[in-house]
Amino acid sequence: VLLCSSVCRAFDGPASLLCSAQCWCAYHLASVAAQLSSTGISHQSPPSHSLDPSLQSQQQPLPGNSTCCVFFFFYFLLQYEYFNAVLINERDKDGNFLELGKEFILAPNDHFNNLPVNISLSDVQVPTNMYNKDPAIVNGVYWSESLNKVFVDNFDRDPSLIWQYFGSAKGFFRQYPGIKWEPDENGVIAFDCRNRKWYIQAATSPKDVVILVDVSGSMKGLRMTIAKQTVSSILDTLGDDDFFNIIAYNEELHYVEPCLNGTLVQADRTNKEHFREHLDKLFAKGIGMLDIALNEAFNILSDFNHTGQGSICSQAIMLITDGAVDTYDTIFAKYNWPDRKVRIFTYLIGREAAFADNLKWMACANKGFFTQISTLADVQENVMEYLHVLSRPKVIDQEHDVVWTEAYIDSTLADDQGPVLMTTVAMPVFSKQNETRSKGILLGVVGTDVPVKELLKTIPKYKLGIHGYAFAITNNGYILTHPELRPLYEEGKKRRKPNYSSVDLSEVEWEDRDDVLRNAMVNRKTGKFSMEVKKTVDKGKRVLVMTNDYYYTDIKGTPFSLGVALSRGHGKYFFRGNVTIEEGLHDLEHPDVSLADEWSYCNTDLHPEHRHLSQLEAIKLYLKGKEPLLQCDKELIQEVLFDAVVSAPIEAYWTSLALNKSENSDKGVEVAFLGTRTGLSRINLFVGAEQLTNQDFLKAGDKENIFNADHFPLWYRRAAEQIPGSFVYSIPFSTGTVNKSNVVTASTSIQLLDERKSPVVAAVGIQMKLEFFQRKFWTASRQCASLDGKCSISCDDETVNCYLIDNNGFILVSEDYTQTGDFFGEVEGAVMNKLLTMGSFKRITLYDYQAMCRANKESSDGAHGLLDPYNAFLAAVKWIMTELVLFLVEFNLCSWWHSDMTAKAQKLKQTLEPCDTEYPAFVSERTIKETSGNIACEDCSKSFVIQQIPSSNLFMVVVDSSCLCESVAPITMAPIEISQHNESLKCERLKAQKIRRRPESCHGFHPEENARECGGALNLQAKMVLILFPLLLMLFSR
Repeated sequence: VLLCSSVCRAFDGPASLLCSAQCWCAYHLASVAAQLSSTGISHQSPPSHSLDPSLQSQQQPLPGNSTCCVFFFFYFLLQYEYFNAVLINERDKDGNFLELGKEFILAPNDHFNNLPVNISLSDVQVPTNMYNKDPAIVNGVYWSESLNKVFVDNFDRDPSLIWQYFGSAKGFFRQYPGIKWEPDENGVIAFDCRNRKWYIQAATSPKDVVILVDVSGSMKGLRMTIAKQTVSSILDTLGDDDFFNIIAYNEELHYVEPCLNGTLVQADRTNKEHFREHLDKLFAKGIGMLDIALNEAFNILSDFNHTGQGSICSQAIMLITDGAVDTYDTIFAKYNWPDRKVRIFTYLIGREAAFADNLKWMACANKGFFTQISTLADVQENVMEYLHVLSRPKVIDQEHDVVWTEAYIDSTLADDQGPVLMTTVAMPVFSKQNETRSKGILLGVVGTDVPVKELLKTIPKYKLGIHGYAFAITNNGYILTHPELRPLYEEGKKRRKPNYSSVDLSEVEWEDRDDVLRNAMVNRKTGKFSMEVKKTVDKGKRVLVMTNDYYYTDIKGTPFSLGVALSRGHGKYFFRGNVTIEEGLHDLEHPDVSLADEWSYCNTDLHPEHRHLSQLEAIKLYLKGKEPLLQCDKELIQEVLFDAVVSAPIEAYWTSLALNKSENSDKGVEVAFLGTRTGLSRINLFVGAEQLTNQDFLKAGDKENIFNADHFPLWYRRAAEQIPGSFVYSIPFSTGTVNKSNVVTASTSIQLLDERKSPVVAAVGIQMKLEFFQRKFWTASRQCASLDGKCSISCDDETVNCYLIDNNGFILVSEDYTQTGDFFGEVEGAVMNKLLTMGSFKRITLYDYQAMCRANKESSDGAHGLLDPYNAFLAAVKWIMTELVLFLVEFNLCSWWHSDMTAKAQKLKQTLEPCDTEYPAFVSERTIKETSGNIACEDCSKSFVIQQIPSSNLFMVVVDSSCLCESVAPITMAPIEISQHNESLKCERLKAQKIRRRPESCHGFHPEENARECGGALNLQAKMVLILFPLLLMLFSR
């Protein structure tokens, strides 16, 4: 009562007297507080901002006018402060903290990539288009504060956890640990948790949706723009388990994609973007015949359901129009009643309310929802309403279905090891009050991020062999993780490919033309499959042809399936050796020894005090017994110790070479290196680190040449495929289009030379200056076996051109230095063509279904601006403030807008877009030691000789230079885009439905569902009350 009275004194005049006379409101407030706490998602202790416990204990509402109580409640909400993720630690010009921007302690944390976070508290993000002190939001933020303790306890129990969060149905996002959010350059944070796949999947069941868009003449101007944005926002809410189609209607039906007439398509990113592009082609004319559209929509849903495709769960028709002259009850009676299995969601576009009753009746009579959208700023919030309706059956069933999302990149945790792929595990949160059960009130969705690599830790890389790898896919066949998944493009800029999360397994394991492996894994089977594969290495320039054995099974409790690929000849046998811990520790202490930091020798994530340790440091502490809490792979560590002891003598050999000045007098050899099957590496520099020609070699950023989670180093893998005892020479490829490297790498594999089936246990190599290597070659080429030492012909003669090429056809040595690193076929097309004909080399066709191709697109700033709800809304506000003619908003704004914007000249803008490409690779035939040939050209004959260099992958080619043979075109390795411009081919690809496994859980309907809450006037009135009360409070407080 005292608390209530003190608040009443804040008012003046009659309001103060009324409030003071009715201080029964304290008891009403206690009742409200009790209700709020009972709707919480956890039975934890009350938040720190809770009222006095003695007030909370009062449950009996006393008689009296409740006006003051309502005022007090809103006053409390307006005064309540929370940590807003955007405003925390922000101050005004006077140095005072902004409202909702109190001091929030942030400290760098290595578990979160050294981001400044608060591991004691969560904070709250509110989308820019929402008022951060909206009573509904503040109410939800208030009761969800109890999650702080839950988040902290979870992190204490499992320190490997990363982000934990709660996405509210009201739109706010509570995240732990607390972190500061930064707006974009326009001051906007467009993130809305309700648009994220984890939220939608957890809140609703899979659905088949037909979107009907009115394109009659009355939809011209701004209404059509709003309608398009509404369709786009609906598409945002559809996920990979959903199916959809879009039909525009006036007197006739117009499928937005004519190819998909009468069917539905999976709502993956590619298909949704395809439909978005076609939305621009819609224009308004004629008369709207809704009955035709409704008949078509019901028939599509029925026919598609009978095929056994689609979601086989919820079905809905989304109607976007500016009016309906009838209720069309005969159509609903024919197709949908009495079961009402197809929900109808109606969106009234514009300010006119003349047809609102008909549209609302259609929604209410079919378990849907009606809403009115007057401006672009209203679109997103109104579209979200249908998700609440679809979540009702799941909430009433009280089912906490756990969902897992496909892989995505967490940009906040990206590090030197590249992008961090995540999957989210989430579940719905709902009220358990019996009196609200039939309403199916969804409070939100709670989730946490799981690094994909965590799912693969049970499969140690060292057990998979040199070329082996593990991978996982979703129930839709999309890759969760795979060594060939390339989510980024434009090296250096690290841009995400738009469709990186929906790359199908058949697009990387493309040799499986019949999808045998893919379909078995999608169907969650356990088994084995074998096929010949062509694996590209060295930035796609080289290819390894091998046979892989695939083993696969499902991952229990998730929609994922796991596969392991073992290359025949590797991974079947494992070499074991035993040494004492003392011996091994002694040799591990050498400064040139390192281990693969992406391999899990010891689990350093379990305890915070271990997270700063490298794997090598962790092993040393573990072996010395100084960290009893460390959990390590004993078998792997035993083999590491053995490798350290066995490889230690090579240090003495390298040291002797460095001391022997005659062996490397001009310091042509710069680096020597060794790697073993356990991920142990030894590196010796023969020159100072600052003098290295290739500064990046064997560094963390040189992903292809070090041991990492996906593969062994490139020099190790290529050496393993050569004949034992032979060396592999190559020039490293740069990331640019032109390869001009100044070094040569040589490596060879090491295995036991006896009758036992020994695996490759190590590889050793050197890197030398290219100029040094070429000088050695030219010196050797001038030596002749004749008695007088004179050569009848040599590479110095002007009549011949000499080349040294590798087994993939790349030039290491040429008289023209600029040709170094080029493909031999580009320089000597006629000779390469002859070598292919003779069988000395063979062409292998490869495919890249994750390529990015340059495309020319017409761009107009105005057209794209209209579909941006923020930009369009701000532009509209500025114009309205200038003109002050509200009537023109409905009819002339968009035409005025277009006349100004589209008058600009159309520009051709070159962009990078996802595409499929085909390109060749070339491999030499091992049995060819020496061969020669003649090529008949137009007016001359061109002769050549090719000879293999013993114990290497190199060939010397001598070509007659007097005959140019220009009639034969060069042979290039340039990729060719697989054309999709053929309309029939494009159509077939859109229609193609690969096998997928639908989620096991489905909550499409519930008999206790309250379908009367279906939007409309009552909903609008409630929102007006929420708006007016804070305004009245401000008025009375003056």
